[in-house]
Amino acid sequence: MAGGGTAGHTSPLLATADALRRLDSSVEIIAMGTARGLETRVVPAAGYQLELVPPVPLPRRPNADLLRTPGRVRAARKAALEVVDRVRPDVVVGFGGYVSVPAYLAARTRRLPLVVHEGNALPGLANRLGARFTTHVATSFPDTKLPHATYIGLPIRRMIATLDRGALRAEARAEFGLDPSAPTLLVTGGSQGAGRINTAMRGAAGAFAAAGVQVLHIIGPAFDVADYEALVPGSAVPYVVRNFVDRMDLAYAAADAVLCRCGSNTVTEVSGVGLPAVYVPLPIGNGEQALNAKPVVDAGGGLLVADDALRADWVSSTLPALLTDPARLRAMGAAAADLIPLDADEKLARIVLDACR
Repeated sequence: MAGGGTAGHTSPLLATADALRRLDSSVEIIAMGTARGLETRVVPAAGYQLELVPPVPLPRRPNADLLRTPGRVRAARKAALEVVDRVRPDVVVGFGGYVSVPAYLAARTRRLPLVVHEGNALPGLANRLGARFTTHVATSFPDTKLPHATYIGLPIRRMIATLDRGALRAEARAEFGLDPSAPTLLVTGGSQGAGRINTAMRGAAGAFAAAGVQVLHIIGPAFDVADYEALVPGSAVPYVVRNFVDRMDLAYAAADAVLCRCGSNTVTEVSGVGLPAVYVPLPIGNGEQALNAKPVVDAGGGLLVADDALRADWVSSTLPALLTDPARLRAMGAAAADLIPLDADEKLARIVLDACR
């Protein structure tokens, strides 16, 4: 199973790996990644073997780096073939990103069954290549344009897919030191945090305290908690800051709404558990994050605000009012819930087993 770099590739890989083991305990799973990605930590921690190959960055536009791409592809393909020839897999599964290109080329060279899963609404270059080599192609969003594509949703962690927010609410609020009854905003910029979101929230912290809205703010590992600890001095309304949260099920259960990026994992998890969301697309790439959030926003389950429009004044004038409007929150949550399927892990696992056979 090839996927690495960020949680956008590693999370569905691990969710699918777990589903495969639930369906067939005899399945042996080897993950393929690179030395510079999140996979070096999360894959071994999940109990899976990790093999490393060189990454193959694919420039989005013609530039000087493009001239180095053929050499990188050859080196990475050779390394992937060495892994494939040693492991001798029955099937190769790819989730896109730098590591999937050599995995796809190795599978094609050895004529192995290949399964491709695309996490974003707009497919990346790696999966556009991989989809040409197989008829086993699955997507997270219904309108993703890939050959032979079947829409199944995005594989996510079982702790999220089966989450009962109401049942965990009291435990979750206590875990983070939050008021058990005050309206609560969860803020997260993803696994690495988001400077734009963090800056806007710092400037708007007083508006939340004045409205009686408490905040659970996950700032990311690269940011300093000390910069946020005294944002609302003397206020009885909690503003809780964490660099990272392992138990996102508790973070979701504690919240009444969320301010976040719109990577595919985030959109699937947030909408799946019925949380109203304010989505802020990452302003780089090909616009795939805005496309990820579009079905939820169109259904009324979320708001979309451009990265450069997310300023403290906008947050102050918009979000406290949303968090103190229970009827609107209920309507948004109902519109988001069940919009995106939460059983994609087992659906993709069955596709993998069928390809194997």
